[in-house]
Amino acid sequence: MQLERRLKRRHFLVLLGMTLIWIGLIARLWWIQLGAPHRFTKRGIDLVKNSVKQRQQSIVLHSGRGDIRDHNGYAFTGEEHRALILFPLARGSLEGTDGLTKVAQVVSQPTERLTDIMEKAKAPLFLRDENGRLVALSESQAEQINALSIPGIVALAMTERYRQEEVAKHVIGFINQNPALVESLYPDEWKTGKMNADSMIGASGLERSFDRFLQGVEPSILSYYVDGQGKPLRGLDIRYSKQNNEYYPLSLTTTLDVSIQRRMERIADEVGLTKGSMVVLDAQTGDIRAIVSRPKYDQTKVDGKTDDWKNRAVKQLPPGSIFKTVVAAAALAEGIVSPTERFTCTGDYGKYHFSCWKKDGHGSVTMEEAYAQSCNIAFAQIANRVGGEKLEEYARRLGLSELAGHVTSHLFKLDGFKQVDGEERGAIFAKSVSRKDEGVLIQTAIGQRDVRMTPLQAANMVVAILRGGQPTQVRLVKEISYRNGQAFHQFPLQTLPVQGIDYVTASKLRKMMRKVVTDGTGQAVSGASWEAAGKTGTAQTGDDSQSLNHLWFIGYAPYDQPQYAICVVAENQPSWGRNQATELFRRVVDELADQTVQSSRPHAGNSPE
Repeated sequence: MQLERRLKRRHFLVLLGMTLIWIGLIARLWWIQLGAPHRFTKRGIDLVKNSVKQRQQSIVLHSGRGDIRDHNGYAFTGEEHRALILFPLARGSLEGTDGLTKVAQVVSQPTERLTDIMEKAKAPLFLRDENGRLVALSESQAEQINALSIPGIVALAMTERYRQEEVAKHVIGFINQNPALVESLYPDEWKTGKMNADSMIGASGLERSFDRFLQGVEPSILSYYVDGQGKPLRGLDIRYSKQNNEYYPLSLTTTLDVSIQRRMERIADEVGLTKGSMVVLDAQTGDIRAIVSRPKYDQTKVDGKTDDWKNRAVKQLPPGSIFKTVVAAAALAEGIVSPTERFTCTGDYGKYHFSCWKKDGHGSVTMEEAYAQSCNIAFAQIANRVGGEKLEEYARRLGLSELAGHVTSHLFKLDGFKQVDGEERGAIFAKSVSRKDEGVLIQTAIGQRDVRMTPLQAANMVVAILRGGQPTQVRLVKEISYRNGQAFHQFPLQTLPVQGIDYVTASKLRKMMRKVVTDGTGQAVSGASWEAAGKTGTAQTGDDSQSLNHLWFIGYAPYDQPQYAICVVAENQPSWGRNQATELFRRVVDELADQTVQSSRPHAGNSPE
């Protein structure tokens, strides 16, 4: 009896265990199929999408994101074209037919090329030429192709977000898949499954800083389905999922001018700028008209092992002698030095191994002449009189301790919203360094040691001088708009939250910058189409083994009626040979002068070149 009870008890426990296992399996299956099929596991895997991937292929015809435009309405993020779409899953249906031959005749392509593309393709694609450019179809061509009713081949309108030949790529940025970032930025959407591991998100530039506004609606997707034998499913072979919304996605109207941007990028490539940046600001408003960053990168194939995609114009660098502008501003504003006071330069300071770039010295020079000739010894003496605390104060007054980009205190639950992605602050002294140390001070006076500045800050400092001494916040985006064109939010012009310099000091600095071009280190710019003013700068990189320098040129043009503030930086340049920054600056001024003439002609319009 006792043995029988034990056996029954063991049998009951076995049945109970099996029942619990089955309940657990059923619960698990329920959770997989109904509870979280679109966001399974912590990585947000969409099981529904993955379950049909072997018998379905999809291609995005429109990302669903809002456009990013220049200030005249030109879209940097794509233009709608009719395109030929090929689905590799249709290969089996095309065997033994003349379908590809008929399509090839319509699009004026060799049949062999289309056959080769279909055989090698692993994912659906748009037909492109040998150079990778989209083959745009006419309305008639699209109608002819669709009339053929060939499985897996269709012609439809599509919008390619990133064009290969487009400009301003570092400013626009790119999108990619980043589940961890999606979960941290959009926790509510992640929990509900509205966003998952497949969601595309802004990774850099305006795509990132304005991602919440550009997200908009679901993408428009074209899908092709086959059965288990690879044959098209009747009534379900091709499905088009398109979103129609009067208000979304939102779009951005930037302050950029695509025509100027194209000219600046062409100059950078013609002069041979391999690493560096160029910034062009509106002299009156401080709005960004163009930003160029090099090296180049491909928005559709971003290499995470390099930082080529980073915008060099907002990364801090030692500025070299353009920082003498800050020293001069402090000395003049505080009444410590007059423009005509004389200093003696023998070529050597006498201690700290500090010397002038001109070995024999500049002799007796006024402050104006010292600035024009970029004399290190004279400015070391001036900095000693001014003192470290005042240098730091006037750097702050000229906007070099603040982010130059536009910041909105509160924008739809976003506090301290920054327009410019990845922007770094400037720096004058390291925290632990004494502002009274003479050795530190004289190195600081020539923009070396701990001094750091971004090209955007440098250009904005020029705007402050042109505006009578008050630095602005630099706008990159003017407005966010609904899809129907109505304004969603407008960004006003704003000044930086600092006390600027006085008008008289700003006026003196403008005259000194002009003297740099007429009688000083910037004379190579004197032959430009517009009379210009500026300041040269050479900053050692710290790599003594290669003797490389960062070459700067900041300034403005025309001199009498300034329209643009400009900063160019050529990084890691040899200490010998031509000055790439000076050459770039002169070319920039020439192009801006020509652009102004072109745009003022009747019916010239603002279309890109």
